[in-house]
Amino acid sequence: MSHMQTAIADEGSSILPLKGMRKMIAAKMHESLQSSAQLSHHAECELTALQARRARLKAAGSAVSLQDLLLHEIVQTLGAHPSLNATLQDNQITRYSAVHLGLAIPLPGDLLVAPALFDADQLDAEQLAAARRALVDKAQAGKLSVRELTGATITVSNLGLSRVRFFTPILNVPQVAIIGIGGSQRRLQREADGTLVERDFMGLSLTFDHRAVNGAPAADFLDDLCRRLEHDEVP
Repeated sequence: MSHMQTAIADEGSSILPLKGMRKMIAAKMHESLQSSAQLSHHAECELTALQARRARLKAAGSAVSLQDLLLHEIVQTLGAHPSLNATLQDNQITRYSAVHLGLAIPLPGDLLVAPALFDADQLDAEQLAAARRALVDKAQAGKLSVRELTGATITVSNLGLSRVRFFTPILNVPQVAIIGIGGSQRRLQREADGTLVERDFMGLSLTFDHRAVNGAPAADFLDDLCRRLEHDEVP
């Protein structure tokens, strides 16, 4: 018979009951890992072109952030990869024509929600930026609807302001994919003429349900996304 070992609490220790929303999040994460076949791919892409787009927009008075441009490209790329914008429930895969983009939003108390930004594929970068800000404000005010909390078809989790470059985000089941945005790293890159220049590279992660999506199409999505991000064209 095995015995679970438990660390002995000292006088400075604190006990936090797993309850309320934290308990619900824990149950959801456990259910996700128990009920799906999760696999993660990792990639990195150069940010030079995306940074140039952001600089041009900023010079024109736009408030669109680098994150907003990235989210816009993710949504546009999903149009060519419908197998990732899907759910798997009751042995049935549903692929959606509209992209209802779930945004993982941290809340005080180490809580997390991932409400849907509906019809994100119909928005340009400016409209997406405004909708994202409004959704974050609504989440922080505790005013999200049940439809917003349950209506996403794919989710994005952003750790871009941290040193974490790659991670394995957990699926928000029944969704079959979640995209992780990691931090960036600046390093020297050799140009075609042999000169060395500094470039920023961003880490990207994609967790997918292997029951619904195979490894090759998941990799194709990350390849396609990086190609779009590295192409210097104003959206």
